Amino acid sequence: MGEFGRRLLLAVDAEGYGRADVLTQREFQEAIARLSGEAADAAGLDRARWMTQEGGDSLFAVLPADADAAEPVLVDAFMRGLDAGLRAFNHNRVREAWLRLRAAVHFGPASLGANGFVGSAPVEIGRILDSRALRSALAEASDACLAVGLSAVVFDDVVRGEAYTSLREDEFRQVRVEEKEYRGEAWIWVPGGGGVLRQATAPAAETADPDVRVKLIADQVAGYAAGVRTDQAGGSIESTAEIGRVEAGGTVVGVDIRTSGGEK
Repeated sequence: MGEFGRRLLLAVDAEGYGRADVLTQREFQEAIARLSGEAADAAGLDRARWMTQEGGDSLFAVLPADADAAEPVLVDAFMRGLDAGLRAFNHNRVREAWLRLRAAVHFGPASLGANGFVGSAPVEIGRILDSRALRSALAEASDACLAVGLSAVVFDDVVRGEAYTSLREDEFRQVRVEEKEYRGEAWIWVPGGGGVLRQATAPAAETADPDVRVKLIADQVAGYAAGVRTDQAGGSIESTAEIGRVEAGGTVVGVDIRTSGGEK
């Protein structure tokens, strides 16, 4: 039976690493290790005590069991330092060679297994890091170097109420994360992203083409006329359209479908 424990977790991954040439990939690898170390030192975190798994373009770290007090520091000072380091690294580089990172922070059950870390927390932080919402946040903020995703528990414990960090709640936006088997919530912050981010919208649900049946009332029709107006976007639609006069050779075809919010 493994040892149970709740740990503070950090995950980092580079945008567009696979598109970079070999020289740029080497520069990215060196920069990720160096900048994360410098950000940890500047924030007063002892990176030498972190247990890490490092990939070419990624870093996964489990902080020491006694690092509970480091949670607000990792979210605030560390991320600000990492963002500053990235901006310095990217200075005078062509945009295509910018190093841009996604980062995620979570606190939860994690323990060392035979080939890495096991538990629900490593899975959850991985899903947040790889989520479409976090990728989109970084892609949409073209001048940003970093996008941070916090698990709901970290946001609630550290950021909400603005009690433990210098970050404001309105600098974050809540998103739904649905990746593989995981379903949960996360909060996204893009340092230097220009304030409150645009709220993510869920993909529109697919609906079957509506079956439209129209009753037409017209004063005089010499041509062709058909019309419907409804606030129903799917299923069977029955509506009455009133048309004044259609001259000979004229055609009137109209469909005005609106959602419950009034959008066409």
